[in-house]
Amino acid sequence: MTDEPEVLTRIEGGVGRVTLNRPRALHALTTDMCRLITEALLAWRDDEAVRCVLIDHSGERGFCAGGDIRMLAESGAGDGREAREFFHTEYRLNHLLFEYPKPVVAVMDGVTMGGGVGLSMPASVRIATERTTFAMPETGIGLFPDVGGGWFLPRLPGKAGLWLALTGARIKGADCLRLGIATHYMPSEHVEGFKAALAEHPDSIPGALAHFVRDAGPAPIEPHLEDIDRFFGRPSVEAILEDLEQDPGEWARSTSVSLGTKSPQTLKVAFRQLAHGAQLSDFADNMVMEYRIGARVVQRPDFLEGVRAVIVDKDNTPRWNPETVEAVGDDLLDEIFAPLPADQEWSPL
Repeated sequence: MTDEPEVLTRIEGGVGRVTLNRPRALHALTTDMCRLITEALLAWRDDEAVRCVLIDHSGERGFCAGGDIRMLAESGAGDGREAREFFHTEYRLNHLLFEYPKPVVAVMDGVTMGGGVGLSMPASVRIATERTTFAMPETGIGLFPDVGGGWFLPRLPGKAGLWLALTGARIKGADCLRLGIATHYMPSEHVEGFKAALAEHPDSIPGALAHFVRDAGPAPIEPHLEDIDRFFGRPSVEAILEDLEQDPGEWARSTSVSLGTKSPQTLKVAFRQLAHGAQLSDFADNMVMEYRIGARVVQRPDFLEGVRAVIVDKDNTPRWNPETVEAVGDDLLDEIFAPLPADQEWSPL
């Protein structure tokens, strides 16, 4: 145990700094961490001494591996109250960042998954490094790609966002830059120099970046973008799977195998989530939708089973229920996406 706070917030040279400080858990977010970040952002919003906000992490490993999955599963196995409280608090933070009136810089130097995506994607400047590993891996544990995934992912080029959402694929810094997930790339050895430059010139983020950004090199995803658009442009999860299974290519085969390990329920939830999110014009409406989903799937069998198989027992042999995408009917999806009672709906700060 440590007495250090899980989030460090302070003002340095005109920069409001938020440093995730839970290194042994890869800075996975807790409800209290979300509250602390929210309180700092609200305090800085009208503080003229704060010109911009910087979100980073302590230690060598990071940026943020997601949320506190064990807590969510334990809560989901009971009444779900603590899990819903976490989602409600986290999604308010996501929305606050999305609407924040001052520039926000996120340094995605390391693992950036789940909740870490929710912290970084709303930022106006998103820096990837050679250590960046970006993913939305929720289909593998029966959750869903939340924290704004329904908004951000369908707005990536082509069908790359749906591919990321369904497969949980992990991509590196050059791919993040190619897809617009990152706005800039710099070697990790330059990050501290950039932070110092930003503190010196908080009104000139482009000037601070100029000395440290570099060419990310070729994006490994580039040769596969055509396949991603072709396969993941199909009108249903069933059609995607059928086309992949019938294609003789190695990329299609490996993608089909990967999808075969995912929660059928989550595949269809994510497909509908991104389709709906793509049509929305207000980020808050997307978060209302995601809170409805989260409040329900956290108590459904697939999430509890996914956490057991991947995180607790680590046997990686989840027994999904329903077992196939064909068995996940529209009635189940309608139930998951349905409005909550008026006094239980999500709302922004």
